[in-house]
Amino acid sequence: MADSMDFTQERTEEMRQRNVDNVLNRQKLPSRSFCIDCDMPIPELRRRTLIGVERCVHCQQISEAQSKHFKGKV
Repeated sequence: MADSMDFTQERTEEMRQRNVDNVLNRQKLPSRSFCIDCDMPIPELRRRTLIGVERCVHCQQISEAQSKHFKGKV
C-alpha cells in the first residue's frame, strides 16, 4: 500500500518531468548580434553554437555569478 512518501515522490517526479518537457519544447529565439548588457558584438561562433544567446561571454559570466549570489541569499 502506498504511503504519503510514495505520493510525494510521484508528485515530485511528475513536476520534474513537466519542467524538463517545458525546457525542451521551448521555442528558441534567434541569437542576438549584440550583447543585451554591454552592446558589444557577439562572435558568430558563439551565436551559431548557442541558439538564442543574448550576452557576450563576459556579461554571461557576470549574470551567472550574480544569479548564484542572489539564490544563496534566499
